[in-house]
Amino acid sequence: QVQLVESGGGLVQAGGSLRLSCTASGRTFSPYTMGWFRQAPGKEREFVAGISWSGGSIYYADSVKGRFTISRDNAKNTVYLQMNSLKPEDTAVYYCAAVDPRLFSYYSNLWDYWGQGTQVTVSS
Repeated sequence: QVQLVESGGGLVQAGGSLRLSCTASGRTFSPYTMGWFRQAPGKEREFVAGISWSGGSIYYADSVKGRFTISRDNAKNTVYLQMNSLKPEDTAVYYCAAVDPRLFSYYSNLWDYWGQGTQVTVSS
């Protein structure tokens, strides 16, 4: 079993930056692919970014390419999402998730483990 806890959300002005962190506990020896999803009010949960255990495979949604950077520090059991040039449309609850890399999907319903979410609000 894996437990995930996100932190780093908050309120920021458009054009600003935030760095989200997600720390895992439990079966962290497993080479899970880690990712970030987000969900705005009235919207479906959408994929934001993903990273393989080694960092050799990285995936971004088109909407965040060039602005967001995902990284991980396996020694700290932590994955990060650096968010730059934030826009009001980035406002959402951001969730950290983990999945068996053999089962990787852009669809949230197929991911195995989830954090509680952290709110990101971008003002215009």
